[in-house]
Amino acid sequence: MPLPFEKPIDDLEAKIRDMRAYATEQELDLGSEIEALQGRLDTLKRETYASLTRWQRVQVARAPGRPTGLDYLQHTFDGFTELHGDRTLGDDPAIVTGLARLGDVSVAVIAQQKGRDTKENIYRNFGMSHPSGYRKAMRMFDLADKFRLPVVALIDTPGAYPGLAAEEQGQAWVIAESIRRMSRLTVPAISVVIGEGGSGGALAIGVANRVLILENAIYSVISPESCAAILWRDAGEAEKAAEALRLTARDLVTLGVVDRVIDEPLGAAHNHREAAMELVKVALVEELAQLTPLTPEQLLEARYRRFRSLGRFHVAA
Repeated sequence: MPLPFEKPIDDLEAKIRDMRAYATEQELDLGSEIEALQGRLDTLKRETYASLTRWQRVQVARAPGRPTGLDYLQHTFDGFTELHGDRTLGDDPAIVTGLARLGDVSVAVIAQQKGRDTKENIYRNFGMSHPSGYRKAMRMFDLADKFRLPVVALIDTPGAYPGLAAEEQGQAWVIAESIRRMSRLTVPAISVVIGEGGSGGALAIGVANRVLILENAIYSVISPESCAAILWRDAGEAEKAAEALRLTARDLVTLGVVDRVIDEPLGAAHNHREAAMELVKVALVEELAQLTPLTPEQLLEARYRRFRSLGRFHVAA
């Protein structure tokens, strides 16, 4: 189903399909008419996606059909081998980890995984990790340092799971430990926000040398709905909260929270999955090539300075 603002685009695409089918059935030459409609469609797409509000980009970031972490692991990387378990309690399916190749380089990968459908969403807990998921990520950080493998983390979560069981297992402490462990990596680390980057659940695997974000992804300390519920006691004010949070890719690169925006194909990633994943691969290869020559000391120092430079404050006279 198209998103609400995509309805005019969907209607025009349906009209083009019908015209092509009619031309084939009646053996008519409607090439010029179809070409004109296609031009209108391309213009409509450019105008629509160039003028999206922040709340509409939140909807795109959550759109059904948008490539998930596993999609990237299977199509952007080669030879992905999954490694299960945190060696303490269990194997959280909301975080997928393993080894793979990115171009000619072997890498350790950590991906937050939402479901592709209702059944998988329930199994993956909608991408909301338990403490065992972050312990599994830390296990990969240890392997990466031991075998000198660059780390690639794919962020896509509304936030860490806030349930009673997770809290009893030390959710906040484990997230803090994951942040600390990732900050001390002596190998190159790249994080990519591929969909929704929410709160500490995203930051736990986001302390990288380079933080990238897809054009229509979002990254924020809190979801618009939760923010609205706190500030205005009404989750229905989420659109207002999204504007205040400045959580879109363009906002974040201006603020220095992310280092690079990866453009999505015209029509967004959920409508052009393979092309979007290829663009992410190109960006990762380029960023990794810049980080690989750095020494462990240089990587640590650059990561430290990157995160220390975040934030602005003003001292009144």
